Formats: sequence, C-alpha cells, structure tokens
Amino acid sequence: MAELNTGGGNEKGGKVRSKKQDSKVDLTAMVDLAFLLITFFMLTTSLSKPQSMDLAMPEQDSKIPPILIADARTMTILVGPDNKLKTYMGQFASPLEAPKDVSYGRTGVRNDILQKVKSVPVTMGDPKKGLIVLIKAHKESNYKNLVDILDEMAICKVQTYAIVDIAPEEAKLFE
Repeated sequence: MAELNTGGGNEKGGKVRSKKQDSKVDLTAMVDLAFLLITFFMLTTSLSKPQSMDLAMPEQDSKIPPILIADARTMTILVGPDNKLKTYMGQFASPLEAPKDVSYGRTGVRNDILQKVKSVPVTMGDPKKGLIVLIKAHKESNYKNLVDILDEMAICKVQTYAIVDIAPEEAKLFE
C-alpha cells in the first residue's frame, strides 16, 4: 500500500500537530463468515436432478403367451438409417395403412400420432382402448432418432408403446 506524507516536520516553526494514526478494519471475521455462509448454502442447496423417462421393457421369457391386439389400435414406427422414418397401421403383412415416409417434428410424425390418438378410441368405440405404438429401430439408425421418437410419445401422451425388434421384411423398406 502506498504511503503519503503530508508533512509532519516543524521546519518553519508552526504549530506542532500530533501524528494521526491510520484507521484499520480487521476483516478476518468477515471472511470467516463469508466462507461459513458459502459452505452452508452449498450443502443445503439441491442441485437440478437429471430427468429421465421411464421405459418398461418386457422380460425375455418364452413362457408368456403373445397378446392379441386389434390392428386398428396398432401403429408401427420404423426408425431407419440416415434419419429416415416410416409409419404404418396394423400388421406389416396386411396393413390398414401402407407404410409411408414421414419426417421428424411437429408437422411429421407428431401430427400422425396425434391424429391416431384421437381417432383410435372413436374407431374402437371405447375411450379406454387407446393407441398402441410399436417402435422398431433399424440396426443402422441413430440413437438420437430413437430418443426423438420416445420424446414424441411423451409429447403426444401415448399411454402404451414398446420398443420391438425390427423384422427383416421391414428392414428391407429402407434399402
């Protein structure tokens, strides 16, 4: 710290003044308090928890008989390589709606899913029988695309969906 001398000598014979002491504040207690507060708030603050989506996967047990579901309730989404996406209704061998190419996002697959979420209970005649979506990912598809489709399930509030292995015939649609 710099020191400034304003004259304190009595060279020309004037009044003799007493030398003033610099006032000092001891900040040790303030620093200790600051560290105690920082430590307290760090320990008591809850950090943001990572968000995850629950995904129920079926057990690989051959003793469970297959469940028969009406074709009018079943929508299949095929996630392919190069960000390609196809959807169809019913079974692949005899679809109610032929496989069609769709895009990701609001105007593509989300629009199709929302239409089916509304129309399937009306078609079935029972509001409890909603849409069932089967998601089938090609072996060369991106993980991001699968996550995007799972996000669409959450956005569209689809109650029942499953990730299923893609059949070889379905995989040939992307060739």
